[in-house]
Amino acid sequence: MDFESISMGEYAEKAYLDYSMYVVLDRALPFVGDGLKPVQRRIVYAMSELGLSAQSKHKKSARTIGDVIGKFHPHGDSACYEAMVLMAQPFSYRYPLVDGQGNFGSPDDPKSFAAMRYTESRLTAYAKTLLSELPSGTVDWGPNFDGTLTEPEWLPARLPNVLLNGASGIAVGMATDLPPHNLTEVADALLHLLDRPQSDIETLCQFIQAPDYPTKAEIITSRADILDMYQTGHGSIRMRAVYEREGNDLVVMALPHQCSGSKVLEQIATQMRAKKLPMVSDLRDESDHETPVRLVISARSNRVDFDALMSHLFATTDLEKTYKVNMNVIGLDRRPQVKNLKTILTEWLSFRTDTVRRRLQHRLDKVDARLHILEGLLVVYLNLDEVIRIIREEDDPKTVLMTTFSLSEIQADAILDTRLRHLARLEEMKIRTEQIELQAEKSDLEGTLKSRAKMKALIKSEIEADKETYGDPRNTLLVERQAASVFDETTLVASEPSTVILSKAGWVRAAKGHDIDPQSLSYKTGDEYQDHALGRSNLISVFLSADGRAFSLATHTLPSARGQGDALTAKFTFKNNMLPTSVTCLKPSKKVLMCSDAGYGYYGLVENLHSKMKAGKAVLSVPKGFQSMKPQAIGVEHEAYVVCVTTAGYMLVFPLDELPELAKGKGNKLINIPAKRLKSGEEKLMAVAVISAEQSFLVHAGARYIRFKWKDLIHYLGTRAKRGNLLPQGFRNVDRLEVEKEN
Repeated sequence: MDFESISMGEYAEKAYLDYSMYVVLDRALPFVGDGLKPVQRRIVYAMSELGLSAQSKHKKSARTIGDVIGKFHPHGDSACYEAMVLMAQPFSYRYPLVDGQGNFGSPDDPKSFAAMRYTESRLTAYAKTLLSELPSGTVDWGPNFDGTLTEPEWLPARLPNVLLNGASGIAVGMATDLPPHNLTEVADALLHLLDRPQSDIETLCQFIQAPDYPTKAEIITSRADILDMYQTGHGSIRMRAVYEREGNDLVVMALPHQCSGSKVLEQIATQMRAKKLPMVSDLRDESDHETPVRLVISARSNRVDFDALMSHLFATTDLEKTYKVNMNVIGLDRRPQVKNLKTILTEWLSFRTDTVRRRLQHRLDKVDARLHILEGLLVVYLNLDEVIRIIREEDDPKTVLMTTFSLSEIQADAILDTRLRHLARLEEMKIRTEQIELQAEKSDLEGTLKSRAKMKALIKSEIEADKETYGDPRNTLLVERQAASVFDETTLVASEPSTVILSKAGWVRAAKGHDIDPQSLSYKTGDEYQDHALGRSNLISVFLSADGRAFSLATHTLPSARGQGDALTAKFTFKNNMLPTSVTCLKPSKKVLMCSDAGYGYYGLVENLHSKMKAGKAVLSVPKGFQSMKPQAIGVEHEAYVVCVTTAGYMLVFPLDELPELAKGKGNKLINIPAKRLKSGEEKLMAVAVISAEQSFLVHAGARYIRFKWKDLIHYLGTRAKRGNLLPQGFRNVDRLEVEKEN
């Protein structure tokens, strides 16, 4: 049997390598010569074969796609049509190759184009730079996928389309992201490089300042970063929308490349719904055919810092976008490589020189062939009667003509193919005039082919002519701007008194003012009051779970206390269903005492409790079987004292500075509770407070309370981790501590 046996690993490796090479060379990456991928090249060639030039009538896109996939590109019609649509979109291609008629998508939704049975298309005038020299022997031809036709392996581009329109694609293990450039700038750089081949990239960047996208937005990348991008072939370009102020309105006039105006408005509206843009009152999209981009952002008053507002929007929406640059192309050696700007320009000039040489040689061959025929026709004129006789009387006139007049086979065939009436009209002067003209053309062609200087001059003149025909002003301005910055959310919100209410089931809401009685509010069936905090609307509310994890929400985003609030379980993930047991709303710079009912604690900044994570942030290590207690605000850090009361009625007062200041952890022992009693749950830490020497506090025990002033604490003062002393009889079953305000 005729078969080969190989291992599965070897087969898989070879198959994957073959596939990888196919994707890299025949699908994803552009060729440096014409800047096209195979599907794009086949579309342009198929349209030229259909006669769809810029001067012809539009033809149904389905006809073009049918020819492309039927003759040259055996892939899906939808992918092929999408590639053609992309080349027709003026907001996608800097210099479109296809002139579309019908719905070819919009900047808001580039893929909203109509089906190919509805649209019509033809080539643009610019596409002529890729096709005009195709019949002149300038490219190699190869068989199509089924071997019934031939197709060009590349197109003879008269301009470096690889830079002008750029490209993007993902292959196996590599990708390309080439930005588009301005034709005039690239042409000037080529002309300079032709005269001074030793020019460095910094010099070339005096002509090619930066990429030039189809949009009129600004490039704000620094010149140094752009230069580095062109030197390495890697980098990024940052684009920013262009806007102007009209009264209390900010009007966006140009968006970054491939940025959707409707998406930008939705991003801004989302921030408005989240109350992150209180200074914005309205959004409008006033774009139309005459003004493709006009997004209006209305401010509440003229006192708004408009520049700061736009800076925030640049940082948080698509009004500012970054584009990756990876100048990976298939070079003249048919290998993919990331190339710098000079390498691309130099390789393209080499490609162009070879193309022009092939074109001239092709024309020279045709001129030689015509001169050869003219020599034979001149023999006819000088011996017309004899030629006619031979044609009429001889059995093999071709051989006789060749023998009699020393003609070549080609000359004899040309004479025999000429009609008799035309032979009679042959005039010596016409033949000799054509000979002289062709001889002059031949001398000129040979002189150009042999002279490097003449070849360079010809290439320069053609680049200058195309620059004059297709060149245009720069679209994308290059402007250096300050980096965008996000607003501090708390500065945007009015500072109003707020009461944050937490229920046992983990529902939260906020009421305006501090005169609310949280326990009198209505709660869901089976739910009840858990805790509340007096704070302000521009602060962050911190919810502390029993296991010592902190969860944060901006207070101004909490639902109104008129309803029953929102469930924290919809916003956060609580381990083992450990719901928050307390809420705190203090300034980030404030300090709080953190402790668990196991009798351990520390103090630290409120900002250490802030977290954006859905799973919260572990801030207090709580021993198993115990739970965290509500953080206690520290009014004055120096000369502050910690008051601890246990469930057995022991009270200890000690200086705060005996505790460590930490960001998180278990802390140190606050009050000494016998290990046996603590382990059995017989005694725990019941309440804590932080006071100054000038403050008094109340110890509540049921309906009764006792007031302690500094002079009353002599029996309870001690050092950290001591046992303390028992409270008076009748006040040992403590409910809570209440610190009174200083007089």
